Amino acid sequence: MPATLVFATNNQHKLEEVAAKTGNQLQLLSLTDINCTDDIAETGTTFRENASIKSHYIFNKYNLNCFGDDSGLEVEALNNEPGVYSARYAGTHGNHEANINKVLQNLQGQSNRKASFRTVISLMWNGEEHFFEGTVNGTIREEKAGTDGFGYDPIFEPEGYSITFAEMTMEEKNSISHRAIAMEKLIAFLKEKTV
Repeated sequence: MPATLVFATNNQHKLEEVAAKTGNQLQLLSLTDINCTDDIAETGTTFRENASIKSHYIFNKYNLNCFGDDSGLEVEALNNEPGVYSARYAGTHGNHEANINKVLQNLQGQSNRKASFRTVISLMWNGEEHFFEGTVNGTIREEKAGTDGFGYDPIFEPEGYSITFAEMTMEEKNSISHRAIAMEKLIAFLKEKTV
């Protein structure tokens, strides 16, 4: 019997990626599945703090094993911005187009286009918190390419590839992405705990 876990997110794209990654190894529940319509405020200043806020909120309110994640794009030449503010970099939460445009604008004339995507997962498992991290390095393209994925995917080209995340299939992205790496660590941890 696979472990049942609530993923503390309202982001449908994240949910689909994680569900595709976990397959039948986990019974994944969304916030909708547990009738949680609360807007969990991400008030932390680090990925770790925001991930922890989400998982603690769900665990404390519903007493269910759960995990929250926070992810973002860190651009070396921009002092690792947008970082924890990735989803609202241009001001409005979730305006991917405006966020991408702001990154491209801020990088104009910059030769250093190194960047990384980072995910931190906070898992609340039987009342104990565990953290899992994943990072993928790459570069920021000068213009968008691809229509799949979400967020900054159309301008992020992972190391060792000549295409962006947005040009990859979900399977391809899920084999190398920051979130996939962190999820693999979480799944390995749960396998040990639920054997």
